[in-house]
Amino acid sequence: MTDDRPPDPASPVRHRPRVRRIRRVVAVLRWSVAALGALALLLVALRAYDVSNGPPLQLWHTYVPPEMSAAEIDRADWQTWLAHENTVFADVRANVTDRLPPSARVASNRYFAGSPLYPPHFDHDWNRSYVLRPRGRPVGAVVLLHGLTDAPYSLRHIAERYVAHGFVAVGIRLPGHGTVPAGLTRVDWESWMAATRLAVREARRLAGPDRPLDVVGYSNGGALALKYALDAIENGRLAHPRQIVLFSPMVGITRYARFAGLAELPALLPAFAKAAWLDITPEFNPFKYNSFPVNGARQSHRLTAALQAQIVRLGRAGKLAALPPVLTFQSVADATVSTPAILQSLYARLPANGSELVLFDVNRDAKPGVLANPSALAALGRMMPALPLRYRLTVIGNASGDARVSERVVEAGRTVARYRPLALVYPPNLFSLSHVAVPFPPDDPLYGFAPPAAARPEFGLALGSLVVRAERGVLNVSLDALFRIGSNPFFPYVLERLDEWIDHGAAVRGDAGDGAAVAAVPPPPAAPAPPPFDATAASPYPGGAGP
Repeated sequence: MTDDRPPDPASPVRHRPRVRRIRRVVAVLRWSVAALGALALLLVALRAYDVSNGPPLQLWHTYVPPEMSAAEIDRADWQTWLAHENTVFADVRANVTDRLPPSARVASNRYFAGSPLYPPHFDHDWNRSYVLRPRGRPVGAVVLLHGLTDAPYSLRHIAERYVAHGFVAVGIRLPGHGTVPAGLTRVDWESWMAATRLAVREARRLAGPDRPLDVVGYSNGGALALKYALDAIENGRLAHPRQIVLFSPMVGITRYARFAGLAELPALLPAFAKAAWLDITPEFNPFKYNSFPVNGARQSHRLTAALQAQIVRLGRAGKLAALPPVLTFQSVADATVSTPAILQSLYARLPANGSELVLFDVNRDAKPGVLANPSALAALGRMMPALPLRYRLTVIGNASGDARVSERVVEAGRTVARYRPLALVYPPNLFSLSHVAVPFPPDDPLYGFAPPAAARPEFGLALGSLVVRAERGVLNVSLDALFRIGSNPFFPYVLERLDEWIDHGAAVRGDAGDGAAVAAVPPPPAAPAPPPFDATAASPYPGGAGP
């Protein structure tokens, strides 16, 4: 006789297969966690071994000057900030410069008082915060925010341009910068934001609350400028900028920065203190750190993550319509920040408010031969967005066989590009711009490839014009400093666009008028009608040919 009754749901026999499956899943999870833990330990061990073979830490890597916290900066005024800054620089003098061992007292060390690179000996130390005033009452104010590891020097030329237009310019030294690289080992991005708010308060005080306010940011400072403008939308107590101007803005950085903190783990043990650094190199640049701590990368990632989340949040809430117009100058080739992120994470989300993006393409007339990277040549085509756009898109570039550059523009809402040849050329042997080159003119005394002729360089050396050949280790200069272009051959065009934005704000967008800094030249007689941008082409010109 058979029992046709259904099995009891509570029977252990019925649940045995399910229990076995759960046990297998738990076992796999335990194995995976153990494997990941072992891998993490291996990576930490490899990192510890790697840094143990690197150069030793110097005083400027170990002494951390005291900086004000974000809360203290928010309570401070400009005079309090300058008094604190004086204390910081005095501490660096006492704890680094005056204590250098004989081996560090060399001409190539910016912290040696006997070096021609020692910033306090310059006529003006551009590592410090500054205010540049116009003649007469200011017509407006501009706040300038420098990049990571940089100093206020990096936006000096932009500040002077604003002053020539009657603006008062406030360039603040962001906490952790301008002193010693160790200053970046304990800083946080919130203190950079507090310094931004302080600079805005001072700019408004000097110009008056009824005058326009512009905020200019370079690299990491670009992220701060954007973040401030977004904060002003959400916080009615913050002054609203008239417009934002960005140079190589740090909207997105490499994915490695997300895990930068892991690289620093061995530094918890004193024997592996060097693990707190991604680069330990000689400090020969008077206005920029060459050494780079892990915390700098981590804070930049935290800042850009907060910025991107805020852009998305305000976009979903329909509040980005209150964002002021944004003008950005960006090299297509950029090894520091993500150019596609500027297009996708920022400009694709902007309202139709008169914003503009200027891209500097690679040199298509260069002859690098087999050394050319096909990916770099195709980068512009890969990142080109579908038309029409809600902003003005400009590409500055040339064509194969012609060093002359032209301006190719797609106005907001249009699908056809127009072009204007410029009286500018791509210099021979220059294959592209770089992240660091965009805000500097060719005649910058430090970074320019054509600095002013002088018996003694203004800042001890002219880095941008160095063309040297030697064996490895002969020079106290990194390959990056020698190889990477440090100034912008198209800076006159930057000034042309900047002049228009300063004088007219977002109201005027179109061809340059009379008196433009860049002269236009007549197009060649056989020029075809300007075509639309082709997002699939390696060149913005059909078939790789120019107009």
